Amino acid sequence: MPTRKHKLANNEIYHIIIRGVNDSEIFKDINDYYRAIFSIYEFNTINSVDIRQKREQRALTKKNINQGRAFVDNRDLLVEILCFCFMPNHVHLLLKQIKDDGITKFMRKLGSGYASYFNKKYSRKGYLFQGRFFPVHIKTDEQLQVIFAYIHVNSISLIEPKWKEIGIQDIEKVISFLEDYKWSSYPDYIGKKNFPSVTHRNFMLEMMNKEKGCKDFIENWIRYKSKIKKLPDIVLKS
Repeated sequence: MPTRKHKLANNEIYHIIIRGVNDSEIFKDINDYYRAIFSIYEFNTINSVDIRQKREQRALTKKNINQGRAFVDNRDLLVEILCFCFMPNHVHLLLKQIKDDGITKFMRKLGSGYASYFNKKYSRKGYLFQGRFFPVHIKTDEQLQVIFAYIHVNSISLIEPKWKEIGIQDIEKVISFLEDYKWSSYPDYIGKKNFPSVTHRNFMLEMMNKEKGCKDFIENWIRYKSKIKKLPDIVLKS
């Protein structure tokens, strides 16, 4: 994945979109999704990462936890992952940069590491992701809240492909689907343990008035999305 020419600012929040080349699938089965979850956790560190070693450490950590020992996170983080959503051919991330060039370094490690896994598994060569990653600087609380919703509702297109054009046809089905969509941080935000160690939720939970506030905001966004201030086209690309 090519790097960016312009530096992103520390302590600022960015919406990141990465896509498969020519919109090709970047997740073909459940193990690919799990590998990507593992990747966004393990590559979020300034240190070099040996995936095989990390998998062995993860197995040992699980054993220690089962024996009642506390989990110790030794990563020196590049970014805080505020929320995410994985789709078959693209990924949405909401990131806060906490180290100089943290987002660029994180995305480079994630892009090359996951692509290496994917290419080896499917006997392919070449780039997996198209172009540079696509960052949108989040400048206001209102924009942050709407992006939080937009990222988490992105997966609606898996069950209602034309919802952005014609609206949502089955609201209750969509709400239930989002709550159970595993490849998103939304379940963790509404109190359903999914991948809690991946995201840093305290900031958004405080802004959104805890788990119930997150749930209410997303459901209201779904029910009355026509009343939500329209996002700029650059943000709505997905």
